[in-house]
Amino acid sequence: MRQDREIRSMRMLTHSSELVVRCLPTKSCIRGFTMIEIIIVAVIIAIAAMVAIPMMTSAASMQIRSAANMIAADLEYAKSMAISRQKMYAVVFDKSTESYQIEDPNGVIDHPVKKGFKYIVNFSSDGRLSKVDIVDTDFDTTSEIKFDYLGSPWNGSNEPLNSGVISLQAGGTAMTITVEPVTGFISIED
Repeated sequence: MRQDREIRSMRMLTHSSELVVRCLPTKSCIRGFTMIEIIIVAVIIAIAAMVAIPMMTSAASMQIRSAANMIAADLEYAKSMAISRQKMYAVVFDKSTESYQIEDPNGVIDHPVKKGFKYIVNFSSDGRLSKVDIVDTDFDTTSEIKFDYLGSPWNGSNEPLNSGVISLQAGGTAMTITVEPVTGFISIED
């Protein structure tokens, strides 16, 4: 019976700060936060961390990844155009101007998205990629890679490709895009 009375006499008081106070008949109080409050704070901290971490990466590393993905996509585009149109398409790199362009036998092609513009990508004039440098392009000592009607890569001297590498650098980060001979498989490496 005494135990029941103690349990009944235990009171829970909730203040505006949501701090729970439990008082026993002996006037000793235990203060603390509820489990829900702790979980809410943990979730808020986790969300803040997820937002802050991407902001901590440098602009140069983001730009070089974007540039490498863009070059790989444009090489794939030139290859698929060569296969679908059954004619040679080339990607011509110019290290001195930090640019490249996609050409067919008639010259630089029109950009499929930017209507009215030629397919020329210039890193130095594009603010999104201005930190990226084309360090080297080596397609069997040429700076041009061509794809035939089968999607097979050729060098700028109209010979089957033996080795195709594009080296990029931004800040202290370097990336390499490789084009495999025969298959034209394109890969990006850190």
